[in-house]
Amino acid sequence: MDAGTAVASSEKPESSVAVSVPLAPAAMAKEEKARVTSGDKLTMKHLEPAFTKVPPQTHLDQKLSVCSKLCFAIGGAPNQVAGSATAFFLQIYLLDIAQINPFQASMVLFVSKAWGAVTDPIVGFFITKSKWTKIGRLMPWCFHVPYSALTMFLSTDQRERDSATAYRMTVEVLGTLVGAAIQGQIVASAHTLKHCPHRNLTTGHLGNSSGTEIIRSLALSQDFLSHAKEVYMIAAGVIGGLFLVCTVVMFLGVKESDDPYAPKTDKAIPFHKGFILVMKHGSYLSLTAAFLFISVAIQLIQSNFVLFCTYAVELREHFQNIVLTILMSAAVSIPFWQWFLEKFGKKTAAFCGITWIMPFTVMLVFIPNLIVAYVVAVSSGFSVAASLLLPWSMLPDVVDDFRLANRNSKGHEAIFYSLYAFFTKFAAGISLGVSTLCLQFAGYDTGACRQPPPVVYTLKLLIGAAPVACITTGLMILVLYPISEDVRLRNKLALEELRSQSITCKSLRAELSSA
Repeated sequence: MDAGTAVASSEKPESSVAVSVPLAPAAMAKEEKARVTSGDKLTMKHLEPAFTKVPPQTHLDQKLSVCSKLCFAIGGAPNQVAGSATAFFLQIYLLDIAQINPFQASMVLFVSKAWGAVTDPIVGFFITKSKWTKIGRLMPWCFHVPYSALTMFLSTDQRERDSATAYRMTVEVLGTLVGAAIQGQIVASAHTLKHCPHRNLTTGHLGNSSGTEIIRSLALSQDFLSHAKEVYMIAAGVIGGLFLVCTVVMFLGVKESDDPYAPKTDKAIPFHKGFILVMKHGSYLSLTAAFLFISVAIQLIQSNFVLFCTYAVELREHFQNIVLTILMSAAVSIPFWQWFLEKFGKKTAAFCGITWIMPFTVMLVFIPNLIVAYVVAVSSGFSVAASLLLPWSMLPDVVDDFRLANRNSKGHEAIFYSLYAFFTKFAAGISLGVSTLCLQFAGYDTGACRQPPPVVYTLKLLIGAAPVACITTGLMILVLYPISEDVRLRNKLALEELRSQSITCKSLRAELSSA
């Protein structure tokens, strides 16, 4: 339906919606119109069209090509490649390769996550203060926050944004797969038993060996440690190169466009006022709090999985293949979850997808054998895909809901995305720091080939009980999330109506200026 049809009748301004949707959604659109404030009603009264002429280049729907969606999706891959490598291997690298004690490792993990979390709102602040340039307002800035917020500036069509998000999540899961594959296959030799003697070479066991045997074993350990550091450097160089390539592809293949029909104000609302408005928006708070706990659960599983396979279930020779199985399952299931959320709704998809992982993580703890590990890997991949896709698919709906509730406030998309990144990263930093401290209290022996029973028990809790508790809490909060499919459709129709009125206003001004 073109813009001319949308304003063809001055007697029934809502006819554009009634033509393109069934009666029930039209009734919802009328209900939304009835909730408009008195000031907006006055504006609508003055904007009733006296003619049907509309600029031919103006369209309500902004269709995206497959090429644009792919280029946008490729832009998210390097962040996931690096994130996957650090999520699965940073903790074991700090403990077994850098050989710092668990307390120091917990501080490194917490500070790195906390600093990344703090910088996200700072970047969001600068983005809101930025002027529009020839390449857009988000493109000139650094990576994660502007990239995630770019979703809102690809199209005004919710379906197109959801489709682009599905492309993004598919490529990001593939990026996570590539990151785990590169890192896992390159550094796997640094975490085998080949460098270990039959007994731990720790101070508690040195008295049982001859001096010559001790010297030979220590020399072997030092040579192996040098090799381990070298392979980690190679993996880091490969991942750094992927960052450059993928970023260039996104920059050349994606066009950032502002919403041309959104309500505009003469003066931008200050950042701190926008921050307060965002933090008062109920749907945003419930969504962020729910996925905060869910992301903490996924982070706990990721960061402790290699340690769990190495020391708790004797699967150190298979951990890289198990990790790849999880991520391959996640990549394959992304299209399924995209279909599921379109068929049954996003909130239902979140409950079904994320609940799925709980029984399988517990199963691996109680039945620690190779066959069960691969079954758990395939099943867990489904939940990992849902936890990646759903929050980024639901966040644009929250922004649309905010636009309707605050019609004179514009340009806060970066605040939404930067604060979401802040809360999830900060919570992940706390969870990683606490989990590593738990290993410290349990008596983790840095550099040892075997760990004492309390460490094994702690790893089982960090893989099983703790994630289940976090996911349960997150799902209980998600019950409060107010944007059902009916609400989402009503918001979509109301925004289309506002944009139609904006087209009419622009056309009226153009007609008056040419008269």
